[in-house]
Parts: sequence; C-alpha cells; structure tokens
Amino acid sequence: MAIDRIRAASSRLIDRLPVTLATRVRRLGLSLVPILQCAIAAGLAWFIAADLLHHAAPFFAPISAVVSLGLVLTKRWRRSIELICGVLIGILIGDLVIAQIGSGAWQITVVVVVAMAVAVVADGAPMVTTQAGTSAVLVATLLPPGEAAGYERAVDAMIGGAVALLIGALVPVNPARRARRNAAVVLATLRDFSGDLAVALRASDEAAVAVILDRARGTQGQIDRMYVDMGVVREVGMISPLYWAERRRLERIGATAEPIDNCMRNFRIVTRRALGLTQRGVRVERSVLDLMAALPDGFEILRAMMLAPPTGTPDGADAARVLRTIVRCARPALQETRALLAGGGGDVSEVALLVELRSLLVDMLMVAGLKRESAIAQLRLD
Repeated sequence: MAIDRIRAASSRLIDRLPVTLATRVRRLGLSLVPILQCAIAAGLAWFIAADLLHHAAPFFAPISAVVSLGLVLTKRWRRSIELICGVLIGILIGDLVIAQIGSGAWQITVVVVVAMAVAVVADGAPMVTTQAGTSAVLVATLLPPGEAAGYERAVDAMIGGAVALLIGALVPVNPARRARRNAAVVLATLRDFSGDLAVALRASDEAAVAVILDRARGTQGQIDRMYVDMGVVREVGMISPLYWAERRRLERIGATAEPIDNCMRNFRIVTRRALGLTQRGVRVERSVLDLMAALPDGFEILRAMMLAPPTGTPDGADAARVLRTIVRCARPALQETRALLAGGGGDVSEVALLVELRSLLVDMLMVAGLKRESAIAQLRLD
C-alpha cells in the first residue's frame, strides 16, 4: 500500500539521523495526531463559547478541551468528566461560601478547603479535587459571587470537555497501530532473549545467563507502554464510530496484553531457574535444551502476527501451527523428565525449569488466540 511505502521510506530516513535526534523525531511523529486533536478541540471550544454563546473571555473552554485530551491517550472520557465535575463543585462551593463570608486571604483558604473536601468526598479523583480547588480560587478572586461569569465558566468547562470527547471520537488516533508495534517490540525482545538463553544454557555459561536475567528484569518499561496503548485500543474502539465495525478485532488485540506480559514474567522465572542450574553445575537434558532452542521461532511468528495487516499473514492460525510444532518438542522433554523422576534420577530444579517452560508455552498459545483451557490441553501427555 502507498501509506506503508511512505512509512517505510520515512523510517529509513529517520534511521539515518543521529540516534538522539532520531528518537526525538519518532517521539514527535507519535504525538502529531494527539497534538492535532488538542489544537482542533481548543479552537472549536473557543468558537462555540465565544462566537456562538457570546461568553466574555471563555478561556476555560479551550483549556478544558486540551486538558481533557492531552498527549496521554488513555481514559480521555474520564478526564473530561472529572474536569467538568471538579469545575462545577468549585464554582458552586465558591459562590455559596464567598457570598456569606466575603473575599480575602483567609476566605480563599476556607473556600479551597471546603471545595476540595467536598470533591474528595464526592469522588476523590485527583483531577476532580484539583479543578474544584482552582475553580473555587477563581470565584474567590476574580469572579464576584452571584454573577453570570462564574456560571459561564462552568458552561465553558462542559463545552471544552464535550468537544474533547467529540474530537477524540471523530479524529481518533489509530488504536491498533501503536499497540501492535509495542507488543511486537516485547515479543522481539523475548525472541532475542530466549535465543541467547538457549545458547548460554547449552554452554553452561553462568555469566551469560546472569546477564540475560538482568536484561529481562529491565523490560518493565516496554510492558508498561504496551499496556497503556492496549488501553487506547479498547477506549477508541468503544467511543469512536469510525472503529465500531472493527471492535472485535480491537478486542482481540487488547486481549493479547496479559498473555504477553505473562510471557515476560515466566521467561524471567525460567532464566532464574536456568541460572540456578548453571551455578550448581547441573547439565540440562538435551530434550529441554532443544525445546528452549525452538522458542525464538515461536516468539518471531507471534511478533510477525502482531505486525501483520488486518487480513494479512501470518495470522493467529499460522502462529498457532508454529507453536504446536514447538509443543511437540516439549512432549519428549516432559516424558523424559517424568521417567527420570520415576526412576529416582533427575534434578528437582530441572523439573521446575520445565514446569515454567510449559507455562511459557501456554502463554504463547494464548497470544496466538487460544483460550487458556485449549492451550493447556495442547501440552497434555495423556
């Protein structure tokens, strides 16, 4: 497709830049659509409040729109509602209290305490509480109680929040692209780590296994970014009419977050088990080593599946076929280990390693789209 070719050409051009500059350019590229959304929403909110409703200096309408949208793509609808609720609480409390006690330094203290306390009791969300306090300050300092300007501010807040939701729904960020890319990054990391671990364990290289474990423990940032963007997938699929027809596909993409996270968690445990074996000089059975050597192919097919277009390949069925081939490698390892234990041989730590590898394979099958029960059934020996 033309868009894909343009993206590929742009990516090649960015790759030629110095690393620091390339990182900044990519960050800007990821933020362009959210920035555009904020700009459109701010202008539209001001137009509605100033030109259509003739509010005097309705600065809070565009502010509310920008705060509600922001560059953080998750929970935008909640931010809009929290902002509106906070403003309404602040104006109501500010107007009632200032009308009774007048304006001044100690009056501001009182009105902020009361407004924020009411907000905490009513909801407790940070944005509700903050907006209640700032709105109460505005009433106590700039807007005489009882005048229309205070209520116009509340209307402006509702306009800004509503416009933010509208723009977020009609000019949405592509909900799947960033989420799929971040998931693919995690899967590529697992592919590389598992390949390195297979080599290190076959060579009984304790230092190499320790390095892999340390690197695996440093991947939480990748996982967190993936979860954030998976949340965007669900939210945009829910509120944007442009993506309602793709809701089932978006739900499937969002459902991969937890099993991918579990893959990384189980891989860390596998690596800890492997480190313990190498530290004690235990030689891992060949069948277990063969199973570990097959894991990179499984993570690679899952990575390719995440990046494939909606009707492209490989899809979940393709990934499941590759993973079933790897599962067939697991069965001899399970059988041999069971036989060794029955005969009084084997190593308990190696059994624990194999158990974690089995859990890892179950998670990989779930990323491919299998239900947990079906994934577990693939690894049964009987």
